Amino acid sequence: MAQRVTTQPLLLLLGVAAVWAARPRTELLNVCMDAKHHKEKPSPEDELHKQCSPWKKNSCCFTNTSEEAHKDISYLYKFNWNHCGHMTPACKRHFIQDTCLYECSPNLGPWIQEVNQSWRKERILDVPLCKEDCQQWWEDCRTSYTCKSNWHKGWDWSSGYNRCPAGAACLPFHFYFPTSAALCSEIWSHSYKPSNYSRGSGRCIQMWFDPAQGNPNEEVARFYALAMSAGAVPQGAEPLLLSLALMLQLWLLG
Repeated sequence: MAQRVTTQPLLLLLGVAAVWAARPRTELLNVCMDAKHHKEKPSPEDELHKQCSPWKKNSCCFTNTSEEAHKDISYLYKFNWNHCGHMTPACKRHFIQDTCLYECSPNLGPWIQEVNQSWRKERILDVPLCKEDCQQWWEDCRTSYTCKSNWHKGWDWSSGYNRCPAGAACLPFHFYFPTSAALCSEIWSHSYKPSNYSRGSGRCIQMWFDPAQGNPNEEVARFYALAMSAGAVPQGAEPLLLSLALMLQLWLLG
């Protein structure tokens, strides 16, 4: 009888852990942002354009969005990549890929945050971008020019597209972004967070990948979604968990 009583805390603790581990967090996986051009739900899009094509099997962007992502000043955001003269093709391809990831990926759920902005209700924050992607982006843009370190705000939009604000000097990228980490974290208001992990690690989002090998970002999203779910303890439950843990420890010692 005594053994049956003392095993109850163990069973209760295991039951609580099982319930919390099983809590549905599907809103973090295979989802699209509530933003300007995104689909409501991801789906196949067979004709995605050029650099956006890796997401054609499951995409949050439409074909016309993928086409516009490759234009210098598109209807998407009227953003002019050449605001400080001609941006080199080697540099521009990273911004196209960045746009494709943002518009098309259904694997950014763990980093989606609500925002109160006129043009979108959600954004991404601190997406762990693989270190090779950050480094190559920075290296390929070193010879291009810009006039700002934060491209989300502060532009002169009086002409209908972004121009450098008064007094802002056009200088090489490395002046405004002295490191690859500065580029990835600052350019879009911390949408990205430079990761110490490498491509293929399952711990960082890849901007570039070979779709023939599958989408590696699915595994990354699952990992972070699971970690977030495991850390989601209801407010006020910590004392109960502590008590149960102490009971379990005493039971094991007995």
